[in-house]
Amino acid sequence: MDQHRRDFIKITGLGLASAALPPGVSGMPQIHSAGAQQFNMCNYAAPKLETVRIGFIGLGNRGMAAVERMNKIAGVEIRAVCDLREGKVAEAIQLVAGNGHKPQGYHTAPDAWKKLCERNDLDLVYIVTPWALHTPMAVFSMNHGKHVCVEVPAAKTIDECWELVETSEKTRKHCMMTENCCYDFSELLTLNLARQGFFGEITHAEGAYIHNLQEYVFDKERFYQMWELKELSQRTGNLYPTHGLGPICQVMNINRGDAMDYLVSMSNNDFVMAGTARSLAANDPDFKPFVGRPFNGMMNTSTIRTKKGKTIMVQFDVASPRPYSRIQLVSGTKGAALKYPEPARISQGHEWLSPEAYKALETAHTPPIVKKIGEAAKQVGGHGGMDFLMDWRTIDCLRNGLPLDQDVYDAALWSSIGPLSEWSVAHRSNSIDVPDFTRGSWKTNAPIDISMEKGGTTGVRL
Repeated sequence: MDQHRRDFIKITGLGLASAALPPGVSGMPQIHSAGAQQFNMCNYAAPKLETVRIGFIGLGNRGMAAVERMNKIAGVEIRAVCDLREGKVAEAIQLVAGNGHKPQGYHTAPDAWKKLCERNDLDLVYIVTPWALHTPMAVFSMNHGKHVCVEVPAAKTIDECWELVETSEKTRKHCMMTENCCYDFSELLTLNLARQGFFGEITHAEGAYIHNLQEYVFDKERFYQMWELKELSQRTGNLYPTHGLGPICQVMNINRGDAMDYLVSMSNNDFVMAGTARSLAANDPDFKPFVGRPFNGMMNTSTIRTKKGKTIMVQFDVASPRPYSRIQLVSGTKGAALKYPEPARISQGHEWLSPEAYKALETAHTPPIVKKIGEAAKQVGGHGGMDFLMDWRTIDCLRNGLPLDQDVYDAALWSSIGPLSEWSVAHRSNSIDVPDFTRGSWKTNAPIDISMEKGGTTGVRL
């Protein structure tokens, strides 16, 4: 038993070994990893790639959309695509043929993706698969000399988070979680204003993923083999924290001047999904395995305290009939910003700015990346253009030998809120330390560069 666990038991009086835990939740996660940082991947600039040769794994809803976006970026060669379904592979090959891409297809065999990763003519593997496959595929790709873009969350367990970090450091290959909400136009404006001191010192922030997904998770065609329904019926906590959390962490310079310290988490009961499963199972045997499952609670609320004494609140709810919200509240000593409910608002006092004043502020402080590529991004689309901004920026950084906006420490930290919240919920909302995946480098790591003074040379095919 490590010292951290002994100290925890001593302080709380909890016998963790005998605690009754939900399925899938074990004792104290491995918060601290042995050994020193092998190499600091924060602000690491890999060698320039004139052309970024890409292979895609996963061609479902978001995977095919990613292929379509990359097809519109110059300096890219789509050389390989992979999915279990041969028809999806054929669809992707046809989609990109008009721009001269001739990717090889991999399909059918469960491990066909490994052959893609083993190719010696790829620079980047873009992973858009069910959550359980994210870390194994990312680690395998990096170990075969590829940079990685991996969908959210990048990992499901703390061990997986450490595996991503240690593999990226060892191979010096980027592992970027494709957190598209960091490129939302409103969130980018908030980040730009925060950098200029508009809000003063940021003291508190709130994010969320509140999105009624019942019609999707119970749709057998939406998520292949109903993988997301399986996730929601096996785990209890904040299973999808990164959309609300990512932009907040960038505004608060988490991993780059501050770090998360500890977390507490609470979930209410499920009042809807188990009943839906029972109702569907009465007429469809495919849903019978879900009857009696302990579905995730309707709402999870997790609160985090940072090393510098600031706070973050993150919520997760995909079952309540509520309007979509990521909250995106940023509160400082001089002002505040709030995106949801829309329209987005900004204040420096007791009242929100008028729509006219907000527009003037937005015009005067439009972030450089939005000035550069914002209109093209809106034309391409993808959640209002933020998906395209993310992909274009990633390719432009790789082509110009610039650090990526999100590194492996962000991928690990933001993803870790999932398993940490599960542990806290299972232990009556006791606090749990948040791992420092930077191993102390957060104290000197520089914030991400949003100036666009370098790069910006990558074209767009509209």
